[in-house]
Amino acid sequence: MRVLLAAGSTETGLIDGLSAAGASAEVMGYTPPADAEILVYGRPTAAPVTPVSPTGCPTPAAITRAVREVVGFDATVLDAGLSESTAAPTIDLGADPGADVREAVAVPDAAGIYDRARQFGATLPDDRVLIGETIPGGTTTALGVATALGAPIGVSSSLPRNPLDRKRAVVETGLAASDLAPGDCAGDSLAAIRAVGDPVQAAVAGIAAGALEAGVDVTLAGGTQLVAVAAVLRHAGVDRPLRLATTSFVADDPSVDLEAAGDRFDLEVVVTDPAFERSEHVSMARYCAGEAKEGVAMGGALSLVPPGEMATVRRRIEAVCERLGVDGETTAEGPRSPDARGDGDAS
Repeated sequence: MRVLLAAGSTETGLIDGLSAAGASAEVMGYTPPADAEILVYGRPTAAPVTPVSPTGCPTPAAITRAVREVVGFDATVLDAGLSESTAAPTIDLGADPGADVREAVAVPDAAGIYDRARQFGATLPDDRVLIGETIPGGTTTALGVATALGAPIGVSSSLPRNPLDRKRAVVETGLAASDLAPGDCAGDSLAAIRAVGDPVQAAVAGIAAGALEAGVDVTLAGGTQLVAVAAVLRHAGVDRPLRLATTSFVADDPSVDLEAAGDRFDLEVVVTDPAFERSEHVSMARYCAGEAKEGVAMGGALSLVPPGEMATVRRRIEAVCERLGVDGETTAEGPRSPDARGDGDAS
Protein backbone atom coordinates (compact mmCIF):
# COMPACT_ATOMS: atom_id res chain seq x y z
CA MET A 1 0.00 0.00 0.00
CA ARG A 2 1.32 3.45 -0.94
CA VAL A 3 0.14 6.87 0.19
CA LEU A 4 0.97 9.61 -2.29
CA LEU A 5 1.00 13.15 -0.90
CA ALA A 6 0.80 16.08 -3.31
CA ALA A 7 2.19 19.15 -1.55
CA GLY A 8 1.88 22.65 -2.91
CA SER A 9 0.86 26.22 -2.27
CA THR A 10 -1.42 28.90 -3.63
CA GLU A 11 -1.54 32.61 -2.91
CA THR A 12 -5.26 32.09 -2.34
CA GLY A 13 -4.33 30.70 1.07
CA LEU A 14 -2.93 34.11 2.02
CA ILE A 15 -6.32 35.81 1.72
CA ASP A 16 -7.32 37.01 5.16
CA GLY A 17 -9.88 34.91 6.98
CA LEU A 18 -9.86 31.83 4.75
CA SER A 19 -7.44 29.35 6.29
CA ALA A 20 -6.32 28.05 9.66
CA ALA A 21 -3.17 26.64 8.08
CA GLY A 22 -0.90 29.36 9.40
CA ALA A 23 -0.91 32.01 12.06
CA SER A 24 0.61 34.44 9.57
CA ALA A 25 1.47 34.71 5.90
CA GLU A 26 5.14 34.48 6.81
CA VAL A 27 4.85 30.92 8.11
CA MET A 28 1.96 29.53 6.05
CA GLY A 29 4.25 28.49 3.20
CA TYR A 30 6.08 26.14 5.55
CA THR A 31 3.00 24.09 6.42
CA PRO A 32 3.15 21.74 3.38
CA PRO A 33 6.93 21.15 3.68
CA ALA A 34 6.53 20.41 7.39
CA ASP A 35 3.60 18.09 6.67
CA ALA A 36 5.73 16.15 4.20
CA GLU A 37 8.57 15.84 6.71
CA ILE A 38 6.22 14.66 9.47
CA LEU A 39 4.75 12.02 7.16
CA VAL A 40 8.18 10.77 6.10
CA TYR A 41 10.34 11.30 9.21
CA GLY A 42 7.86 11.70 12.07
CA ARG A 43 8.80 15.33 12.78
CA PRO A 44 9.84 18.49 10.91
CA THR A 45 13.52 18.25 10.03
CA ALA A 46 14.20 21.33 7.90
CA ALA A 47 10.93 23.25 8.12
CA PRO A 48 11.41 25.96 10.76
CA VAL A 49 7.92 25.64 12.25
CA THR A 50 5.68 22.91 13.62
CA PRO A 51 2.10 22.84 12.28
CA VAL A 52 0.21 23.05 15.56
CA SER A 53 -2.43 25.65 16.31
CA PRO A 54 -2.28 27.86 19.41
CA THR A 55 -5.14 25.76 20.83
CA GLY A 56 -3.08 22.56 20.52
CA CYS A 57 -4.60 21.13 17.35
CA PRO A 58 -1.89 19.34 15.37
CA THR A 59 -1.72 19.10 11.61
CA PRO A 60 -3.47 16.02 10.17
CA ALA A 61 0.03 14.91 9.18
CA ALA A 62 0.48 13.86 12.82
CA ILE A 63 -2.53 11.55 12.54
CA THR A 64 -1.42 10.09 9.22
CA ARG A 65 2.08 9.54 10.60
CA ALA A 66 0.68 7.78 13.68
CA VAL A 67 -1.31 5.42 11.46
CA ARG A 68 1.79 4.77 9.40
CA GLU A 69 3.71 3.79 12.53
CA VAL A 70 0.95 1.37 13.55
CA VAL A 71 -0.10 -0.30 10.28
CA GLY A 72 2.81 0.51 7.95
CA PHE A 73 2.58 1.84 4.41
CA ASP A 74 4.92 3.34 1.84
CA ALA A 75 4.81 7.11 1.43
CA THR A 76 5.77 9.20 -1.59
CA VAL A 77 5.70 13.00 -1.62
CA LEU A 78 5.18 14.99 -4.80
CA ASP A 79 6.27 18.60 -5.16
CA ALA A 80 3.13 20.04 -6.74
CA GLY A 81 4.01 23.71 -6.42
CA LEU A 82 5.75 24.17 -3.07
CA SER A 83 6.68 27.76 -2.26
CA GLU A 84 9.25 26.56 0.31
CA SER A 85 11.53 23.54 0.06
CA THR A 86 11.16 20.38 2.10
CA ALA A 87 13.74 17.90 3.36
CA ALA A 88 11.40 15.02 2.51
CA PRO A 89 12.35 13.19 -0.71
CA THR A 90 10.02 14.38 -3.46
CA ILE A 91 8.98 13.67 -7.03
CA ASP A 92 9.20 17.03 -8.79
CA LEU A 93 6.25 17.65 -11.11
CA GLY A 94 7.67 20.94 -12.34
CA ALA A 95 4.79 22.91 -10.84
CA ASP A 96 4.95 26.51 -9.69
CA PRO A 97 2.91 27.76 -6.72
CA GLY A 98 -0.59 28.84 -7.64
CA ALA A 99 -1.60 32.47 -7.93
CA ASP A 100 -4.48 34.14 -6.13
CA VAL A 101 -7.70 32.93 -7.78
CA ARG A 102 -8.88 36.54 -7.89
CA GLU A 103 -6.38 37.06 -10.69
CA ALA A 104 -7.25 36.20 -14.28
CA VAL A 105 -5.12 33.02 -14.28
CA ALA A 106 -4.46 30.98 -11.14
CA VAL A 107 -2.51 28.01 -12.58
CA PRO A 108 -1.01 28.86 -15.99
CA ASP A 109 0.50 25.39 -16.50
CA ALA A 110 -2.48 23.34 -15.32
CA ALA A 111 -2.41 21.16 -18.44
CA GLY A 112 1.33 20.54 -18.17
CA ILE A 113 1.14 19.59 -14.49
CA TYR A 114 -1.76 17.23 -15.22
CA ASP A 115 0.09 15.56 -18.09
CA ARG A 116 3.31 15.06 -16.12
CA ALA A 117 1.39 13.73 -13.13
CA ARG A 118 -0.60 11.41 -15.38
CA GLN A 119 2.60 9.96 -16.81
CA PHE A 120 3.90 9.40 -13.28
CA GLY A 121 0.65 7.76 -12.18
CA ALA A 122 0.74 5.38 -15.12
CA THR A 123 4.14 4.05 -13.99
CA LEU A 124 3.28 3.27 -10.36
CA PRO A 125 4.26 -0.28 -9.37
CA ASP A 126 1.47 -0.60 -6.81
CA ASP A 127 -1.85 -2.42 -7.01
CA ARG A 128 -3.49 0.09 -4.70
CA VAL A 129 -2.75 3.73 -3.82
CA LEU A 130 -4.21 6.47 -1.67
CA ILE A 131 -3.70 10.04 -2.87
CA GLY A 132 -3.81 12.96 -0.44
CA GLU A 133 -2.90 16.64 -0.40
CA THR A 134 -1.56 19.48 1.68
CA ILE A 135 -2.18 23.04 0.48
CA PRO A 136 -3.46 25.95 2.56
CA GLY A 137 -6.40 27.60 0.84
CA GLY A 138 -7.41 24.36 -0.85
CA THR A 139 -11.09 24.31 0.04
CA THR A 140 -11.54 27.75 -1.52
CA THR A 141 -9.93 26.62 -4.77
CA ALA A 142 -12.03 23.46 -4.55
CA LEU A 143 -15.14 25.61 -4.43
CA GLY A 144 -13.81 27.65 -7.35
CA VAL A 145 -13.16 24.68 -9.62
CA ALA A 146 -16.44 22.95 -8.78
CA THR A 147 -18.33 26.18 -9.47
CA ALA A 148 -16.53 26.73 -12.78
CA LEU A 149 -17.43 23.16 -13.79
CA GLY A 150 -21.08 23.73 -12.93
CA ALA A 151 -20.82 21.09 -10.22
CA PRO A 152 -21.20 23.11 -7.02
CA ILE A 153 -20.27 21.29 -3.83
CA GLY A 154 -20.29 22.13 -0.15
CA VAL A 155 -16.79 22.61 1.20
CA SER A 156 -15.55 22.20 4.75
CA SER A 157 -12.96 24.21 6.64
CA SER A 158 -10.06 23.73 9.02
CA LEU A 159 -11.68 26.47 11.10
CA PRO A 160 -14.41 25.60 13.60
CA ARG A 161 -16.61 28.24 11.94
CA ASN A 162 -16.55 27.81 8.18
CA PRO A 163 -16.13 31.19 6.40
CA LEU A 164 -18.32 30.10 3.47
CA ASP A 165 -19.52 33.58 2.57
CA ARG A 166 -15.93 34.76 2.33
CA LYS A 167 -15.00 31.80 0.13
CA ARG A 168 -17.97 32.36 -2.17
CA ALA A 169 -17.08 36.03 -2.55
CA VAL A 170 -13.49 35.13 -3.45
CA VAL A 171 -14.67 32.60 -6.03
CA GLU A 172 -17.15 35.06 -7.52
CA THR A 173 -14.36 37.63 -7.89
CA GLY A 174 -12.07 35.01 -9.42
CA LEU A 175 -14.61 33.89 -12.00
CA ALA A 176 -15.28 37.49 -13.00
CA ALA A 177 -11.54 38.15 -13.36
CA SER A 178 -11.32 35.11 -15.65
CA ASP A 179 -14.40 36.26 -17.62
CA LEU A 180 -16.27 33.12 -16.60
CA ALA A 181 -19.71 32.33 -15.26
CA PRO A 182 -20.56 29.27 -13.15
CA GLY A 183 -20.60 26.21 -15.41
CA ASP A 184 -18.62 27.78 -18.26
CA CYS A 185 -15.86 25.16 -17.87
CA ALA A 186 -18.17 22.13 -17.88
CA GLY A 187 -16.34 19.34 -19.69
CA ASP A 188 -13.04 21.25 -19.59
CA SER A 189 -11.52 20.48 -16.20
CA LEU A 190 -8.10 21.94 -16.90
CA ALA A 191 -9.62 25.27 -17.92
CA ALA A 192 -11.36 25.37 -14.55
CA ILE A 193 -8.12 24.69 -12.67
CA ARG A 194 -6.24 27.20 -14.80
CA ALA A 195 -8.75 29.91 -13.96
CA VAL A 196 -9.70 29.35 -10.31
CA GLY A 197 -7.87 26.26 -9.06
CA ASP A 198 -4.51 25.30 -7.62
CA PRO A 199 -1.58 23.18 -8.82
CA VAL A 200 -2.25 20.37 -6.34
CA GLN A 201 -5.62 19.72 -7.98
CA ALA A 202 -3.95 19.25 -11.36
CA ALA A 203 -1.35 16.95 -9.80
CA VAL A 204 -3.78 14.74 -7.87
CA ALA A 205 -6.15 14.47 -10.83
CA GLY A 206 -3.30 13.58 -13.17
CA ILE A 207 -1.85 10.93 -10.87
CA ALA A 208 -5.29 9.41 -10.35
CA ALA A 209 -6.05 9.38 -14.08
CA GLY A 210 -2.76 7.72 -14.98
CA ALA A 211 -3.01 5.15 -12.20
CA LEU A 212 -6.61 4.27 -13.06
CA GLU A 213 -5.69 3.78 -16.71
CA ALA A 214 -2.93 1.42 -15.57
CA GLY A 215 -5.41 -0.66 -13.59
CA VAL A 216 -4.41 0.57 -10.13
CA ASP A 217 -7.07 0.76 -7.41
CA VAL A 218 -7.24 4.46 -6.50
CA THR A 219 -8.59 6.08 -3.35
CA LEU A 220 -8.78 9.85 -3.05
CA ALA A 221 -7.76 10.31 0.57
CA GLY A 222 -9.23 13.49 1.95
CA GLY A 223 -12.22 15.76 2.25
CA THR A 224 -13.99 18.22 0.01
CA GLN A 225 -10.80 19.18 -1.80
CA LEU A 226 -10.69 15.62 -3.10
CA VAL A 227 -14.40 15.74 -3.97
CA ALA A 228 -13.48 18.62 -6.27
CA VAL A 229 -10.74 16.45 -7.79
CA ALA A 230 -13.36 13.75 -8.41
CA ALA A 231 -15.40 16.37 -10.27
CA VAL A 232 -12.30 17.25 -12.29
CA LEU A 233 -11.76 13.60 -13.23
CA ARG A 234 -15.36 13.01 -14.23
CA HIS A 235 -15.47 16.18 -16.33
CA ALA A 236 -12.20 15.03 -17.95
CA GLY A 237 -13.92 11.82 -19.07
CA VAL A 238 -12.29 9.50 -16.52
CA ASP A 239 -15.07 7.03 -15.73
CA ARG A 240 -13.26 4.20 -13.93
CA PRO A 241 -14.28 3.17 -10.38
CA LEU A 242 -13.07 5.69 -7.81
CA ARG A 243 -13.20 5.83 -4.02
CA LEU A 244 -13.13 8.71 -1.54
CA ALA A 245 -11.92 7.98 2.01
CA THR A 246 -12.46 10.73 4.56
CA THR A 247 -13.12 11.35 8.24
CA SER A 248 -16.29 11.59 10.27
CA PHE A 249 -15.29 15.19 10.99
CA VAL A 250 -15.90 16.06 7.34
CA ALA A 251 -18.99 13.84 7.07
CA ASP A 252 -20.53 15.55 10.11
CA ASP A 253 -19.89 19.05 8.75
CA PRO A 254 -23.29 20.63 7.96
CA SER A 255 -21.71 22.39 4.97
CA VAL A 256 -20.99 19.04 3.31
CA ASP A 257 -23.25 16.40 1.71
CA LEU A 258 -21.00 13.44 0.97
CA GLU A 259 -23.87 11.20 -0.07
CA ALA A 260 -24.91 13.66 -2.76
CA ALA A 261 -21.29 14.07 -3.87
CA GLY A 262 -20.88 10.30 -4.10
CA ASP A 263 -23.97 10.01 -6.27
CA ARG A 264 -23.05 12.96 -8.47
CA PHE A 265 -19.47 11.88 -9.16
CA ASP A 266 -19.93 8.11 -8.98
CA LEU A 267 -17.77 7.78 -5.88
CA GLU A 268 -17.64 5.02 -3.33
CA VAL A 269 -17.45 7.03 -0.09
CA VAL A 270 -15.73 5.54 2.96
CA VAL A 271 -16.04 7.45 6.24
CA THR A 272 -13.91 6.54 9.26
CA ASP A 273 -14.68 7.67 12.80
CA PRO A 274 -11.46 7.49 14.86
CA ALA A 275 -13.41 7.94 18.13
CA PHE A 276 -11.18 10.78 19.26
CA GLU A 277 -13.74 11.58 21.98
CA ARG A 278 -12.38 8.56 23.86
CA SER A 279 -9.08 10.38 24.39
CA GLU A 280 -8.52 13.28 26.77
CA HIS A 281 -5.42 14.41 24.89
CA VAL A 282 -5.76 17.98 23.65
CA SER A 283 -4.73 17.05 20.11
CA MET A 284 -7.78 14.86 19.58
CA ALA A 285 -10.07 17.08 21.65
CA ARG A 286 -9.45 19.92 19.19
CA TYR A 287 -10.56 17.73 16.28
CA CYS A 288 -13.74 16.95 18.20
CA ALA A 289 -14.18 20.72 18.66
CA GLY A 290 -14.24 21.21 14.89
CA GLU A 291 -10.66 22.13 14.04
CA ALA A 292 -8.68 20.71 11.10
CA LYS A 293 -11.07 17.85 10.16
CA GLU A 294 -8.98 16.40 7.32
CA GLY A 295 -5.85 16.74 5.19
CA VAL A 296 -2.54 15.00 4.45
CA ALA A 297 -4.44 11.79 3.53
CA MET A 298 -5.73 11.49 7.10
CA GLY A 299 -9.08 9.91 6.23
CA GLY A 300 -7.49 7.45 3.85
CA ALA A 301 -4.85 6.45 6.39
CA LEU A 302 -7.47 5.92 9.10
CA SER A 303 -9.43 3.69 6.73
CA LEU A 304 -6.45 1.30 6.75
CA VAL A 305 -6.63 0.71 10.51
CA PRO A 306 -7.72 -2.90 11.20
CA PRO A 307 -10.76 -3.52 13.42
CA GLY A 308 -9.83 -3.25 17.08
CA GLU A 309 -6.66 -1.24 16.46
CA MET A 310 -7.99 2.33 16.64
CA ALA A 311 -7.17 2.57 20.35
CA THR A 312 -3.57 1.74 19.47
CA VAL A 313 -3.62 4.50 16.87
CA ARG A 314 -4.95 7.00 19.39
CA ARG A 315 -2.13 6.15 21.78
CA ARG A 316 0.38 6.54 18.96
CA ILE A 317 -1.10 9.94 18.09
CA GLU A 318 -0.27 11.03 21.63
CA ALA A 319 3.30 9.82 21.15
CA VAL A 320 3.68 11.61 17.81
CA CYS A 321 2.25 14.80 19.30
CA GLU A 322 4.67 14.58 22.23
CA ARG A 323 7.45 14.31 19.65
CA LEU A 324 6.06 17.48 18.01
CA GLY A 325 5.97 19.31 21.33
CA VAL A 326 2.21 19.18 21.87
CA ASP A 327 1.55 18.85 25.59
CA GLY A 328 -1.59 16.83 26.26
CA GLU A 329 -2.39 18.83 29.38
CA THR A 330 -4.27 22.11 29.55
CA THR A 331 -3.82 25.20 31.64
CA ALA A 332 -6.23 27.92 32.69
CA GLU A 333 -5.28 29.78 29.54
CA GLY A 334 -5.90 26.76 27.33
CA PRO A 335 -3.85 23.88 25.93
CA ARG A 336 -0.10 23.93 26.21
CA SER A 337 1.31 23.88 22.70
CA PRO A 338 4.12 25.37 20.62
CA ASP A 339 3.78 28.89 19.29
CA ALA A 340 3.09 27.71 15.76
CA ARG A 341 0.06 27.36 13.52
CA GLY A 342 -2.61 24.99 12.42
CA ASP A 343 -3.31 22.96 9.37
CA GLY A 344 -6.15 20.88 8.08
CA ASP A 345 -8.52 20.56 5.22
CA ALA A 346 -6.47 23.52 4.30
CA SER A 347 -8.83 26.42 4.17
